[in-house]
Amino acid sequence: MLVEYLAQTPAGVPEALETVAAFDEALTHGFGRLSEPRQAALTGLAGAFGATPLGERLAEAAAKVLAGSPGDEYVAALAGGRSAALGAVHDALLGGLDDALGRQREPWQAPSASDSAPENLLNGVRTWLVELAVAGWRGVTEDLVGAADPIIEGLLAEPRLRRLAVLLDGFAAELRASSPILTLPQLPVRRWADLWSRAMLLAQPGFPASAGGQPVTGRFLPLGVDLHEHATALQAQVHGLLEAGGPPKLARISVSAPKVDTITGAAVWRLLRGYPQLLAALAERRSLDLTGMTLLGSGDLLWDEACAAAGEPADPFATARVQLAQAMAPAVPPLDRHPVRLAEPVFLEAHQFAVGGPLTVDADRISAAGPLSADLAAGASAMIGLLRWDAGRWLVQPLAVESTVKKKPVAAHSGDWAMGPSDPKAAKAEAAAGDAVGVLRERAGRLLRK
Repeated sequence: MLVEYLAQTPAGVPEALETVAAFDEALTHGFGRLSEPRQAALTGLAGAFGATPLGERLAEAAAKVLAGSPGDEYVAALAGGRSAALGAVHDALLGGLDDALGRQREPWQAPSASDSAPENLLNGVRTWLVELAVAGWRGVTEDLVGAADPIIEGLLAEPRLRRLAVLLDGFAAELRASSPILTLPQLPVRRWADLWSRAMLLAQPGFPASAGGQPVTGRFLPLGVDLHEHATALQAQVHGLLEAGGPPKLARISVSAPKVDTITGAAVWRLLRGYPQLLAALAERRSLDLTGMTLLGSGDLLWDEACAAAGEPADPFATARVQLAQAMAPAVPPLDRHPVRLAEPVFLEAHQFAVGGPLTVDADRISAAGPLSADLAAGASAMIGLLRWDAGRWLVQPLAVESTVKKKPVAAHSGDWAMGPSDPKAAKAEAAAGDAVGVLRERAGRLLRK
């Protein structure tokens, strides 16, 4: 059933994505100079919700913007409509995938509204975002980007707005790094529109806070780790199963660290040495015993080394074969309902990702920080991976594979080198890069002491 589902696209998905793409094109050139096709993109977005509770509000918002009155309440409504369209795509894809996998998913429990944050800060954010929308990406200047600096400084000083502050800081940095945008041959249109719309929604008064967590005690069985590498940051997101009474649950653990672009390959694990319990569990393929660890409604465990202890050996493939099919999946928070956020852990046999089959292995997502390789994935007999949806098709990102090398069975996992590489060539390269990590830490220590 899974193979059949992966070979098709749910009804309405292409049309919804076309509606969003047309809106993003209008946003690229700015609401202040809308040609006739771009005007139609705004009315088209509103029309797509004509039979829903959003329809009247979006129709009014589109009319006001087209009339030259882009107030922040109307622009925010359009941002909400765009996010809702992508959320509908996400739900169609994930709902069909859950059915194909036979996976149950917990319902979302909406949190209460957050404490009111300083309105002047939120108003400043919305004003800047409206100015971006009016100018369009092609009209963004250094002065317009620079206008966000005092706003971000104010946001960072307010703990309740830290989430919005980090988003806005990164967004402004991307715009600044791309200057002059007018001359760029190609723009990350979808990404910038995603960041813009998310920021606009987070800047609404009384926006719900993140769902509160509950302390859990039990056992976490890692399935694999997905490394997210950026020139200036690293995140390790560990997917696994949580046993804490009742059926096992899909859960994630995420830890992060700053980095520089010269630290690559296996050396990136050195940046996460502050999490020895987690890294040892990955490298030694062990479970983790948790005591009072906070679990969010999204399925994310807020990692605290003091709440964890090394458990018994736990083969991820044994875990996946025996328990993954019965695991309960967490609810998806509203703002995370976006097709790009889909990353569902699955266990696959070779025939499900064979050459010419409906599922393609995404070799570009295989990290150089572990022994996994495209060749091992291509010849695998079994795989633990993340199902992702990109550019109209499903892809699988390998987290672990079972294969045969020189007539001997081998298992390669993305976290095998978390405590250092076992391959001699990789170990030599890691040692050389490791010197850079030590030097940077020593220099950072000097700066802090000053």
